[in-house]
Amino acid sequence: MRVAMIGTGYVGLVSGACFAEFGFEVACVDKDVGKIERLKQGEIPIYEPGLEALVAANVKAGRLSFGTDLKSAVAKADAVFIAVGTPSRRGDGHADLSYVYAAAKEIAEALDGYTVVVTKSTVPVGTGREVERIIRETRPDADFDVASNPEFLREGAAIGDFMRPDRVVIGAETERAQNVMRDLYRPLFLIETPIVMTSLETSELIKYAANTFLATKITFINEMADLCEKLGADVHGVAKGIGLDGRIGRKFLHPGPGYGGSCFPKDTLALVRTAQEAGSPLRIVETVVEINDRRKRQMADKIIDFCGGSVAGKTLSVLGVSFKPNTDDMRDAPSLVILPVLQEAGATIRAFDPAAMHEAAKLLPGIEWCDGAYETMDGADAVVILTEWNEFRGLSVERMKQRLARPVMIDLRNIYEPREMVEAGFRYTCVGRPEKAVGAD
Repeated sequence: MRVAMIGTGYVGLVSGACFAEFGFEVACVDKDVGKIERLKQGEIPIYEPGLEALVAANVKAGRLSFGTDLKSAVAKADAVFIAVGTPSRRGDGHADLSYVYAAAKEIAEALDGYTVVVTKSTVPVGTGREVERIIRETRPDADFDVASNPEFLREGAAIGDFMRPDRVVIGAETERAQNVMRDLYRPLFLIETPIVMTSLETSELIKYAANTFLATKITFINEMADLCEKLGADVHGVAKGIGLDGRIGRKFLHPGPGYGGSCFPKDTLALVRTAQEAGSPLRIVETVVEINDRRKRQMADKIIDFCGGSVAGKTLSVLGVSFKPNTDDMRDAPSLVILPVLQEAGATIRAFDPAAMHEAAKLLPGIEWCDGAYETMDGADAVVILTEWNEFRGLSVERMKQRLARPVMIDLRNIYEPREMVEAGFRYTCVGRPEKAVGAD
């Protein structure tokens, strides 16, 4: 089985490397010559635990290659995956499908023998039909089927998600295409991975529905956290109490400054737009989008309020700027809203992130980037935790107090225990827990 992966972004690179690990011959193709050359040299353009070693092993084994020659890769392939970007168009929520459709046209021109063309990119319902139309219009003689195979990869855990998934969703409507897709995922049969075989439209909608439901869970627990603060309840107890209900589940019930990343913001907006155009608006999802956008500004206000109502002339130590730990992804990260608000309010920001500082520096001007967590605290008036990297969980309270001008912490990820911080002499606040705003000034 030979696979061509069109696009070497996050999804394409991880999927290509994992299919190669399954034992298939995979050719990853991209128009970015510089990126391909770096990949050939073993340089991985994204931060993802385990990916560098996985790529190196499969390149060495001769199963994984990188190039810019789409025609050659497609002509040899049994399955061609479209894994190009589908960014949200600014302002209207529509997914930009120009890269998908351009790839479909190029693939059509290169097809040689029966091939399954698979949309791996996250695309609105109806995209697969349009890809099919483009290919048939471009090459009426082509022998092919179009399938949908959405990805469910979590940044920071993507390899495990691919190798040991909850399920594999495949939209394929001919027996021939279904057999090719089953062969691709046959290595997962040994661990009895459920294969959900559907129509194209159903497969495309499953991806959006899944991400939107998870975004809704995050937004729900964030609103519950606000209510807990008003009522003196503990949001962690609430989350545990409802999460143990098998109908609800414990995952994605962690309060914080709002969701971000490459998927949830883009996919919720795209589903809202799709539903509106279909004449069946999703009011719940529209509200989720609105609340999440508002929450990031609310978190900036929370920081300012806890710093005495003003951060003018104050220095803030910020730990973490990526949207989540174990990634360098800055797309729609809460920090991109929170930190500029604090700067506009007169704060000086000193920040550290284990992986994302290079990318963040392009997006967040005027910030002093430091070499470590403690370095950000030298003379700072407060420390703010924005991303729950593991290395921030065990910081020495005494060392923090020695470095800070004032022992003040705003913990927006709830990684420290309020009572312990207060007993250690900190003024401490967090999200949705009652013991806060007491202790030494």
